[in-house]
Amino acid sequence: MFGLKGAYFYLVAIQITFIKFCKKIYFLTNHYHKSLKSKIPTQVYFNPNPFLLSLISPYKKKSFRINAINVNDFWLEGKNNNINGHHNFLWLNLVDRKVDGKSIQKIIYLWMFKYSKFKRKVWEKSTLSNRIISWILNIDIIISNGTFEFKKNFFQNIILQCNHLKKNISFEKNPIKKIEALSALILSGIIFKEYEENYNFGIKALEKFVNSYFDNDGFPVTRSPNDLIFFSKYLLLCHENIKDAQKYIPEFLDEIIKKNLMCIKFFKAPNNQMPLFNGASEKILNHYEKYLENFKISKKDKKEIIGGIFHAKSKQQVLYFDIGGPPSKNFSKNYQSGPLSFEYFLDGIKVITNCGFGNNISAKAELISRLTASQSTLTINDTSITKFERNKLINRIFGNSIKNTFKTSDLKFKNDKDLVGCSASHNGYEQNFNCIHKREVYLDQTRNKLNGVDHIFKKKDGIPIRYVLRFHLNPELSAVKTISGNSALIQISKNKSLIFTIEDENLEIEKSIYLGGKKILDNTCITISGNLVNKDKFFNWEIKKKI
Repeated sequence: MFGLKGAYFYLVAIQITFIKFCKKIYFLTNHYHKSLKSKIPTQVYFNPNPFLLSLISPYKKKSFRINAINVNDFWLEGKNNNINGHHNFLWLNLVDRKVDGKSIQKIIYLWMFKYSKFKRKVWEKSTLSNRIISWILNIDIIISNGTFEFKKNFFQNIILQCNHLKKNISFEKNPIKKIEALSALILSGIIFKEYEENYNFGIKALEKFVNSYFDNDGFPVTRSPNDLIFFSKYLLLCHENIKDAQKYIPEFLDEIIKKNLMCIKFFKAPNNQMPLFNGASEKILNHYEKYLENFKISKKDKKEIIGGIFHAKSKQQVLYFDIGGPPSKNFSKNYQSGPLSFEYFLDGIKVITNCGFGNNISAKAELISRLTASQSTLTINDTSITKFERNKLINRIFGNSIKNTFKTSDLKFKNDKDLVGCSASHNGYEQNFNCIHKREVYLDQTRNKLNGVDHIFKKKDGIPIRYVLRFHLNPELSAVKTISGNSALIQISKNKSLIFTIEDENLEIEKSIYLGGKKILDNTCITISGNLVNKDKFFNWEIKKKI
């Protein structure tokens, strides 16, 4: 049964679905196509840097050999017609610009002949936006030595697609598609003086977007490190093109990029990736190195918490600790239910991890990765702290949002010559099990080890619970239980290992799965479990090098 809020979202989803259905029919009409036509630009006033396409292109260190392809067959159904892989033209990042110019012209000519009018998949907003961006960033090679008629049709096709974006962008609720569309409009306004209005419109809308989707630190309100990376790519793309065109750079754009880079530097782990919280998956951050090298953070700008994640360093140790609550329902599409979960690095190697977000694997993997058991934290009675929306219609419109919420509290920091870390509590299990979970995690600076204490506080007696504390290990590591029963040997390399120890408890080594990459990997999980009825309980544990 729907609650009042659920019923509201369901009705809104029905309304949006109906409107989208009607609009798709209208988009196919000649009347709509004629409405997209407007003045055709006469020339390009600025040639952007084509290598900026590498910021957003998924292709890295590969080649796209056009001379090995029959360009006449390029858009034949069942041939190379991969909607996302070819119609977005991001593969232009890979071409040999010295020899492939004529072939690119022919491919685009055939595309315009076949797809200049709206076709649902080819004109899908994300595909269309990236196509405009790719065409504009490579406009010099595309129109070089082209006929007057080709240039006219090419310019007209850019404007047709920009007009489609502009007419429909106010209805777009997906922030990823929105920033892609705004970036395309801004670039069109930079290169065509006749459409400077696109630039002004895009900049104004982008400022509203930034104010809506980022907190005061410049971190996305979705609490997703992956969203931080994605949004910052398009913000940098706009910034660099505006700068190269010698236009005034809006203050808000300078400011949000500065904050984005500070956040990326904050989250950049020793393995050159983001920690796996709230929708994050394995992403190497090499393409940010040149920006981060020139980006200096003053002492007054350094922070201990960004986006609800506490970060601490001590010698060879690095800690990330999720002390935040869930985002609001509208921004919870990628939220993973892991309050007080943490990730721990020692000597540059990730030891304790969360399981990662399975969106690069399958819908089922993504669902599994959102559960509390997939994070390095506490579960009670094998339940997930947050419930996720299961209605297919609501999910299709709003994404896999959450249905309930919880609060974190009792936040305390410690930073002295011996220990650096913090403690926090959350009430996610209070309503169903009358329990509060509190976790303390500290880097021991003198002994170079990690200390932790987990507390389960029973607010009322009488409800029996089964608790499980999980510590997921990096899939590259293995662990074995020692004879004592309360410790595990974590093998780092042939001559290097760590000891995980829990006081007065037995632990188990269990099989788990890791979902942070592009396929499911087996990994090991250290678990401490038991039953609790009418008393509080605490657990002292530590991870240190084996001597």
